[in-house]
Amino acid sequence: MDCRVVVEAAVPVYDVGTADEAVRIAISKTGEMLNPDLSYVEIDTGSRTSPAGEELPPAFVAADEALVALELHMDVFNVERTEHATRIARKEIGQRLQNIPLKVLDVEEIETADGRENDGESDSLPDEDP
Repeated sequence: MDCRVVVEAAVPVYDVGTADEAVRIAISKTGEMLNPDLSYVEIDTGSRTSPAGEELPPAFVAADEALVALELHMDVFNVERTEHATRIARKEIGQRLQNIPLKVLDVEEIETADGRENDGESDSLPDEDP
């Protein structure tokens, strides 16, 4: 089976003035740490909410330092269970993002090219049309 794993990362950023600046720097910094080995990992801004359920910006800035919530999306192929996909994603991403806390947010099965969910068995390539 193939899975898409979404991991939340708390990326610290220093010497910033605004939340927007912190987000831009955090995405750039994370991209540099992941490339070239994990260039296929997608980086998005994370979502935060207050205890009352109010939507908050992805960055918290205080004293010219920020903590930015990012979501990293990674496709993991040929795994037996979703737990296996989770371990692989955390290990691969965690090795490159040292000292950055990670939390798995979501794991979902990826559908195959013909629209079916992958059943865990290897599929042969479809025949080409003449």
